[in-house]
Amino acid sequence: MAKVLAIVNQKGGVGKTTTAVNLAAGLALTERPTLLVDLDPQGNATTGLGVQKAGLYPTIYHVLLGGEATEKAIHPTSLAGLRLLPADIDLVGAEIELVGLERREHRLRGALEPVMDSFSYVIIDCPPSLGLLTINALAAADRVLVPLQCEFYALEGLTHLLRTVKLVREKLNSGLEVEGIVLTMFDGRTSLALQIREEVHRYFPGQVFDTIIPRNVRLTEAPSHGKPVMLHDLRSSGSAAYLELTREVLNHEQ
Repeated sequence: MAKVLAIVNQKGGVGKTTTAVNLAAGLALTERPTLLVDLDPQGNATTGLGVQKAGLYPTIYHVLLGGEATEKAIHPTSLAGLRLLPADIDLVGAEIELVGLERREHRLRGALEPVMDSFSYVIIDCPPSLGLLTINALAAADRVLVPLQCEFYALEGLTHLLRTVKLVREKLNSGLEVEGIVLTMFDGRTSLALQIREEVHRYFPGQVFDTIIPRNVRLTEAPSHGKPVMLHDLRSSGSAAYLELTREVLNHEQ
């Protein structure tokens, strides 16, 4: 059975999709078959892996709400060991449509069950909110990984997010754990970034990954080429950081 990691932060622009895409790629490069689930209506993980959204059918929306088979919606990527369950703008309506359904919080878990034995890891890229789609991801996940941008408002909302994880654990998914917090967009030249790093370690001891993801041009370029950063520039600092994060995630499983 696959390990399921939800990449979650209700704040946008924190490197969530970048982390989901490149961690999934890193795991695939270690010869662990990996499925990346794009659960964000913006579909950035989908385009970031080179899948065109125009005319795309079926997507995660059709799996969750249209009864399409999960296997039918899974796409190959440029990495042999990495598959994608894509999203597009149709997913915007899912939050509303899910409200009236039975077991609405468990639709994603049910959708993933038929393919769990085909993968070692499932990575879920969540939308920047704590709505029903994210709740579905938390209900389906074994672990939560939180990307946290090294900027002034970074800690705002983190306590609320962790409280939501605790509620989901109590009500929907007793096995849910926090995998860790990963600091992203780090610029060691600024005193603010260093201060944020110290505060996160102080308030959340033992929950912060050693790996820090730097600000890196190659990381921002890679999605426009439809590739993970490892395939865009393996020698870049961004690539090295995500490979190191992959190593840490694998070590957590041992």
